[in-house]
Amino acid sequence: MSKAILEKSFTQADFDTFARLSGDDNPIHVDPEFSARMRFGKTVAHGALLCSVLRGLVEELVPGCRQISQSTMYPAPSPAQTPLRFEAEITGEDGPTTQIRLQVTRLDDNEITCTGQTEVIR
Repeated sequence: MSKAILEKSFTQADFDTFARLSGDDNPIHVDPEFSARMRFGKTVAHGALLCSVLRGLVEELVPGCRQISQSTMYPAPSPAQTPLRFEAEITGEDGPTTQIRLQVTRLDDNEITCTGQTEVIR
């Protein structure tokens, strides 16, 4: 099956910009002083930001597709300045629909930070 991979990290400025665009200004994403006192110790990526990057990979696999469902879980944080690997892999096809596995992994410790699946239609 086909697979698309992208490696990147986010800066605090990326989190701040996404917060302004999305309206999600939860301090765990945008306030380093607040986040330093929380369990992760630093700001972490918005789940929707991770999903936005994954959506781009889905588009690489199935150009022009329409998403009909998606589910994701976030078992670990994706902190600022942390190298991440984004993966989307086709796991099945049924007529016009395609099932795709989604995953984000921290490269420094191989911890999965986002996992899920999506279904798209051509």
